[in-house]
Amino acid sequence: MNFTVAIGPSSFAEEDDTPLRMLRDAGLEVKPNPFGRRLNEAEIIEHLHGVDGLIAGLEPLNRAVIASAAPRLKAIARVGIGVANVDFDAAREFGVNVSSTPDGPVNAVAEMTLAALLALGRRLLPTNEALHRGEWKKLIGSGLTGARALLIGYGRIGRRVGELLRAFGVQVLVYDPGLDPGPIEGVERVASLDEALPQADIISLHASGQQCILDADAFGKAKDGLILLNSARGELVNEEALLAALDAGRVAGVWFDAFWKEPYAGRLTQYPQALLTPHVATYTRQCRLDMESAAVRNLLRDLGR
Repeated sequence: MNFTVAIGPSSFAEEDDTPLRMLRDAGLEVKPNPFGRRLNEAEIIEHLHGVDGLIAGLEPLNRAVIASAAPRLKAIARVGIGVANVDFDAAREFGVNVSSTPDGPVNAVAEMTLAALLALGRRLLPTNEALHRGEWKKLIGSGLTGARALLIGYGRIGRRVGELLRAFGVQVLVYDPGLDPGPIEGVERVASLDEALPQADIISLHASGQQCILDADAFGKAKDGLILLNSARGELVNEEALLAALDAGRVAGVWFDAFWKEPYAGRLTQYPQALLTPHVATYTRQCRLDMESAAVRNLLRDLGR
């Protein structure tokens, strides 16, 4: 039987065609993303017509989409960690195996989180822009030694971020209700956000799911001059509350790599203290190759190839 595999991510195998060759060497016909961008619901339904497997990005894979591809679709292999875009109940109902690549993005996302923190803390953006305008403008920033960072979510990426922060002399607080009880070596566990927010100079989000964590009430309890880092989900932060916190100086700097709607063109783009990147924390050559190759191996396994 000839198998056909649809490709969701627009950047799949762009830097290195090894994952694409892996699919073709296994005898699979490849159906590339036809638009060069993230597909919407109608487009992914059309794209999945007559395919056996999907190399998935962040396209909506809800019940309607999965049902439209049944019974032929047998495997969804996500390039990346998050699978909130997949309806697992529908996948089970229609016999579709779902996999992800949780290890591939860890170092790339953690490194970029630290890079964003250093850029914001040392005010690299405004000093660079000033010098490009011909202005010799010296701004005082904040260092990391002795700072307190609150990590909300302490999975693979959160743990790696914690390791990097500790190397810079940062005291790391961890809030993650999903962890097994007990102490964690090298970090301080906190029982509640109410306890942790007033202490944190830095907050880095690494939680799963889409439930809002930082709303107006949370920002009201936070320390003035906070730096907020979000490589996880836009939905974890209330956008209006964040803008109000920026206006009030409660948040001094913010980095977002994941947004409420993508491509993002909202009001956060109007704030010079916001460092915004277009969901590219995993975009290193090593990381993309690792994740894409792992997704292909998962897909071939689930298709029995």
